Amino acid sequence: MNANSTDFHDLAQEIKTLGQSLGFQQVGISDTELSEAEKQLADWLDAGFHGEMNYMHKHGTKRTRPNELHPGTVRVISCRMDYLPESMSITNELMADPARAYISRYALGRDYHKVIRKKLQQLATLIEELIGPFGYRAFVDSAPVMEKSIAEKAGLGWIGKHSNLINKEAGSWFFLGELYVDLPLPVDQPIKDHCGHCTDCIDICPTQAIVAPYVVDSRRCISYLTIELQGAIPEHLRPLMGNHIYGCDDCQQVCPWNRFANLTVEKDFMTRHQLDTASLLDVFSWSEEDFLRNTEGSAIRRIGYVSWIRNIAVALGNASYDPDILVALNKRENHPNPIINEHVRWAIEQHVAALHEVTT
Repeated sequence: MNANSTDFHDLAQEIKTLGQSLGFQQVGISDTELSEAEKQLADWLDAGFHGEMNYMHKHGTKRTRPNELHPGTVRVISCRMDYLPESMSITNELMADPARAYISRYALGRDYHKVIRKKLQQLATLIEELIGPFGYRAFVDSAPVMEKSIAEKAGLGWIGKHSNLINKEAGSWFFLGELYVDLPLPVDQPIKDHCGHCTDCIDICPTQAIVAPYVVDSRRCISYLTIELQGAIPEHLRPLMGNHIYGCDDCQQVCPWNRFANLTVEKDFMTRHQLDTASLLDVFSWSEEDFLRNTEGSAIRRIGYVSWIRNIAVALGNASYDPDILVALNKRENHPNPIINEHVRWAIEQHVAALHEVTT
């Protein structure tokens, strides 16, 4: 069999079967027409909602025109894979404990970029075995790709009011990955929006970053503040961040569709180094060497040690008064890095003020 003699309807079904055999929960196929998403992105960028994420506009229309990013692309094979490592009841308990370090559930295991990319390459290789060489390129959240808009067109779900993709049978706790291909495969049909009148995600957002249904101001989003933002976190937002030190899952936690979410069966997404239950004091005590060792192979490592300590200092400042916390903060009060120094001093001020309230 070769691409010229292929029955593309049969091939599309075979691709979906092969994808599931590799561990993807669902595979869909879309065309490359993203004009509506292109306009929405332009409006979002014009509003400045991307903050310091300058890469969101540096590639021009390559993000919304797949053929410009990878010439010859006529279809996108979109794949999703569940990543939730534990029940949401456990997650709720951790979020509610101000002494615990809350890390977004997607980052507890091995770096998803590596896991998903490997599986996409395996899928491409299996397709080549069926039809011979063809044009393709794999992407996993590391290039200018409108992954959620593409997945929506491919029938994997709909984009919810929190801007994450939601699936009726699986909620939103999943990763996405794409194969841009030059094969004229039949496309899948989009699923209609099932958010209805629900605003739970908007209401729960600690920093009110969802400024309108389907519109997130990244500059207020805890995920942006703890991962993307370099430098100081705006002081007025720090008290709203609670114990979140890397990312934020609040909007997913309250989404009614996530009652259908499935726990991951992928071993690489299981928790490493007990980061699901670590205390703030434990991770705050890490040296840079500890940080590099404990985040090896993890998506967390990309924020670097300075942002890691910065984030934890804010969370410690939000914790209930504890003399042990104050002792730990004082040890770093004169840290040579100005970002760490600023956030540690802010946290100390919060505990000194709390102590004053207790003693007066």
